[in-house]
This record gives sequence, C-alpha cells and structure tokens, in this order.
Amino acid sequence: MKNNKALICIILSGLLWGTSGIFVHYLAPYGITSMQMTAIRGVVSLIAIGIYILITDRELFRTNLPNLLFGAGAGLSMFITASAYYTSMQLTSVSTSVILMYTAPLFVMAYSVIFLKEKFTFIKGISVIGIFIGCALVSGVVGGMKYNTLGIIIGFISGIAYSAYNIFTKIEMNRKINPLTATFYCYVFMAFFAVIFSSPQNLIPIVKLNPPVFILAFAGLGVLTSAMPYFLYTIGLKKLPAGVASSLGIIEPLAATLYSMILFNEKLSIYHIIGVVLILCAVVLLSRPEEKE
Repeated sequence: MKNNKALICIILSGLLWGTSGIFVHYLAPYGITSMQMTAIRGVVSLIAIGIYILITDRELFRTNLPNLLFGAGAGLSMFITASAYYTSMQLTSVSTSVILMYTAPLFVMAYSVIFLKEKFTFIKGISVIGIFIGCALVSGVVGGMKYNTLGIIIGFISGIAYSAYNIFTKIEMNRKINPLTATFYCYVFMAFFAVIFSSPQNLIPIVKLNPPVFILAFAGLGVLTSAMPYFLYTIGLKKLPAGVASSLGIIEPLAATLYSMILFNEKLSIYHIIGVVLILCAVVLLSRPEEKE
C-alpha cells in the first residue's frame, strides 16, 4: 500500500512538472528571464513550504551542518536545472528542452562508472547509443529540421544538473532526513542563488501592468511546477528505489509534450517522435536495478 502511494506521488509530480512550459510560454513575452522565473519558483516554494512547516511541525526546521551541506548541493543543482531548462525552452521548444533534461540518467551512469567503478554493461552501452541518436533526432540535428545549438547545449546542462539533484536527494533520503526538511533547505539555497543572479527588482514594472494576474501566475509557477511536485517526488523517492522513481519520471516529458501540442499547437515530426521514444526507452533501461540486467 505504501509503495502504491509512492507511485502515485511520483506520477503526480511528473504531471505537475510538465506544466512548466505553460508558464514559460505566457511569461517570457513580457521580458521575464529564465533566471527570474527560477527565482520566482524558489521564493514562492520556500514561502509555501515554510508556512506549512510553521503550522504543522516546527521541529522540521531543525537540521545540522552535514545535512545543510547536502541541502546546499541539492539547491544549487535545482537552481542550475531550472535556469538552464527555462533558457533551453525559450531557445528550442518545450518538448525538446524537457527531453534534453531527461538525459540525466546518462550522466548518473557516467558518474557511477567513472567514480564508483560500476561496470559498463551491454545494456548501458545500448542505452547511451539510444540517447545520443534520440537527442540528434529530437533536437533537429538529424532530419533536416532547424535547431538552435546553444539551446541544445543548455538543455544538456539542465540534464547534468538534474542528475546531480537526484544524487543529492537520494543521499538525503538515505540519511533519513525528513522529506519536508530536505525540500525546505533545498529551496532556501535555490532561492538564495536565484535571487542573487536574477535582478528581481526588474519584475516590479512588469507586475504593475496587471498585479492580480501576475501574482496568480507567480504563485502557480512556484507551487504547481515546483514546491508541490518536488515534495511529492521526494516522498516517492523515500519509499521507492531511485531507478523506479527515475523511470516513472518520464511522465514529465510525455505530459509536457502533450500540453504543448494541445495548448500551443506544437507539431512533432516523425523524427521527433522516434527520438522521444528512443530516449525514453534508454532512460528506462538505465534506471533498471543493476541485478536485473
């Protein structure tokens, strides 16, 4: 029963994460930068989770230096992931940027092979080939479609940072840190880094254009695409193996692609569809437990 709840948490987190493209689509034309969107996500999420802890259990604010350092690592990783993801989305497309971010298991595998001395198996080799071919198809490098080189590079950076976030979060769960505590301090550091680099004062004249609409949009960006899904994902990661959680995470790119097709009329070519399938299959293979290979 606990595993079923964890599965539902991971699935819901993917569906909510997939809504990021909706907010980017409507906010970017007003001149709101990717860094500012990251800052909005971080600050709103921090406030929401902080209020919840304040009301329910203030003991969850307690932490120690080692756990705080892991929270800083997770927060920095999340800051880079979100900023690179939003930038890539504006330079390429919603579906391309989210698929590039989901190359994260490739970087986790590379880290494990190089630093943890894990074996480079046949399955891993096939998965790596599948991801590279899939990315070439999704990005437009293969198939004659237009592509943005900088957007693709930044998309890969979001994948590297997302893999680091997964590693830090799993370490925190192995250390038996409460998911709310881990998520709160992750956002403390994410918000800190984002505010420093985002020039938040430039948002004031934009908000003055229509305060109720922008405040509601900022709240949605922070809660729906960040605080709620990251908290749900952290709960799920506590009960499920990291590989299973990563496999279920492919719901996000599927949801994001579906949202973009329905809401923004973003069309997918046959090359794009094949690339998406290749990458998602490769991610599932890489996320399998080692003993099942």
